Amino acid sequence: MSLWLLKSEPDAYSWGDLVEQKRGVWDGVRNFEARNNLRAMKVGDRALFYHSVKEKRVVGVARIVREAYPDPTAKDGDWSVVEVEPEAPIAHPVTLDEIKSDKLLSEMAIVRKSRLSVSPVTKAQFDRVLALGKKAR
Repeated sequence: MSLWLLKSEPDAYSWGDLVEQKRGVWDGVRNFEARNNLRAMKVGDRALFYHSVKEKRVVGVARIVREAYPDPTAKDGDWSVVEVEPEAPIAHPVTLDEIKSDKLLSEMAIVRKSRLSVSPVTKAQFDRVLALGKKAR
């Protein structure tokens, strides 16, 4: 099982939208590295759901339920989507500032490649975010 981070602007597609829909299509990715990450995802992989732009925080955990297929929103080019389901919310969302200040998390792609919307996460990083998300602040 691989682990990932999926970034979305909450005004475009939020954690709440995914929870309400119970299953979502992760579409609209127009970056080759992010597209290749989508194509590497397998059913059962897990992903941190990150609200970008205004909030800048991890708010939930999703599970990949359908592997990559052609993006129906793409008018041209070779783009892909996956389908995801919500697994669980993060009790205390983990902010980008917390990620940057944590020695283990500061190496995450979200810090090094801030514009990348789909990125791999190590098990240690994934577990650390979940641990931080359980702590009251």
